[in-house]
Amino acid sequence: MSTPAAAQADSVADGAPFAARATGLTKAYGSGETAVIALDAVDVEIARGRFTAVMGPSGSGKSTLMHCLAGLDSVSAGQVWLGTTQITGLSERELTRLRRDRVGFMFQSFNLLPTLNALENITLPMDIAGRKADKEWLDRVIDTLGLGDRLTHRPAQLSGGQQQRVACARALASRPELIFADEPTGNLDSRSGLEVLSFLREAVDALGQTVVMVTHDPGAAAHSDLVLFLGDGRIVDEMPDPTAEAVLERMKRFDGIRKS
Repeated sequence: MSTPAAAQADSVADGAPFAARATGLTKAYGSGETAVIALDAVDVEIARGRFTAVMGPSGSGKSTLMHCLAGLDSVSAGQVWLGTTQITGLSERELTRLRRDRVGFMFQSFNLLPTLNALENITLPMDIAGRKADKEWLDRVIDTLGLGDRLTHRPAQLSGGQQQRVACARALASRPELIFADEPTGNLDSRSGLEVLSFLREAVDALGQTVVMVTHDPGAAAHSDLVLFLGDGRIVDEMPDPTAEAVLERMKRFDGIRKS
């Protein structure tokens, strides 16, 4: 079984200890005096085989950072790498292929097709790409997420938590280098949300995956190995081995500074 330590050791041997990184990452919307700086010369490194949470107030640049690291949004300045591949400057076709083959995504909305059953939704990206799923890996993912008895069910026959588990399995199915999760528990009740966070944690610990999660919830962030705090488009702090209480206190202090 691959472990986070083993995954990180392998990546170091390959010359890429980080799943993703950026230097001087700047993203501006608009131009001139009306320009809005969403990210301001951010330097960040995402370690392989780890669970990283990104937090900050509304408008701090959390989702913009994720979108730029994932190649979903262009950058105004700076460089971004996925592994050893510099993605800034790639064509849209190259970026599409890179996202399809090397990145997994989970969003607040489950984005499942209602006419397909759970298994068909899980394998859909690979089916579209004309790639055959690795059955042994797919079986491990399905078993880890507890979906074995739900594969023939359509989304309408599944609870919200089960639907997000299917979305999680879809993100994991192609064994991507990096999984981006944008508020993955935002549409779930507390019990279902806790289940999904536990599955993401399990994906890192048992399957050796790398996860970056944008969240506003200190309890969700507490499942991660490291929390990055953004403020006004910059990384202003980080917290290894977070607890919900410590994250909440840090956010309160940050809010106090902003209001003073």
